[in-house]
Amino acid sequence: MDYITLNNGTKMPLEGFGVFQVPDAAVCEQAVYDAIKTGYRLIDTAQAYMNEEAVGKAVNRANADGIVKREELFVTTKVWVSNMKTEDSAYESVKTSLAKLGLDYIDLILLHQPMGDYFAAYRGITRAYKEGIVKAIGVSNFYPAILANLCENVEIIPAVNQVELHPFFQQENALATMKEYGIAPQAWGPLAEGKHGIFTDPELTAIGEKSGKSAAQVVLRWHLQRGLVVIPKSSRPERILSNSQLYDFDMSQGDLEIIGDMDNGERRNYDPDKIDERPWYLEPRIVEEPA
Repeated sequence: MDYITLNNGTKMPLEGFGVFQVPDAAVCEQAVYDAIKTGYRLIDTAQAYMNEEAVGKAVNRANADGIVKREELFVTTKVWVSNMKTEDSAYESVKTSLAKLGLDYIDLILLHQPMGDYFAAYRGITRAYKEGIVKAIGVSNFYPAILANLCENVEIIPAVNQVELHPFFQQENALATMKEYGIAPQAWGPLAEGKHGIFTDPELTAIGEKSGKSAAQVVLRWHLQRGLVVIPKSSRPERILSNSQLYDFDMSQGDLEIIGDMDNGERRNYDPDKIDERPWYLEPRIVEEPA
């Protein structure tokens, strides 16, 4: 597993395992446990995913079974909008997440959306960081103007901004903004949630055939070669394994450019410029796992 060094000196794995839309506790726990056995060292959850307890059980089970030491794992969770009303509410929600996870500390805490009083909420997670119960702080889904405004007005620059990134929505402006402030970009939905025929795309398939890799592995490797942290999600052991087999091949500059040309600006998340899409977070989004 390769690592990236965050702006506060903390090391974070370049590839993690996500548990979005895995609400069944038993399924989530087993998937995370399997991922850790496979070699994943970054686990990404959130208050809104309703599975922090299952993630914590898997982490502690893997630790108890001698598979991995706690300090070798990097656990991320996120403060949801309903807990972003005040500094105190955000801070207390971090402690609640810590209790649900059953851990002594959280490696990274993110504000999940730029909604509510996110300046007050950021002060809350900053307090948790200063107390040492979290090792790094950051944000999620903070688009460029919002991110820049936050950075210009906070004490501690976010270490990470987790945003939608995939071949069809590459966000070059967002990446440039993050680079300007020394923030590590982390890609959620790195496989476009299986849309656009990504797993059978002829160009991606052709690139993969050169190295005996699948289209999915090609896309994940493309992210890594761009220096992006990825958090693919699956509850299927065979896909958990294949998604981790990314370090025995490289793509040529020509192959990278082919994928670069796939950008059509189509996002899976809501569009912040369209007011009628703003209330999306009030309803859960069910994303079917590809066959």
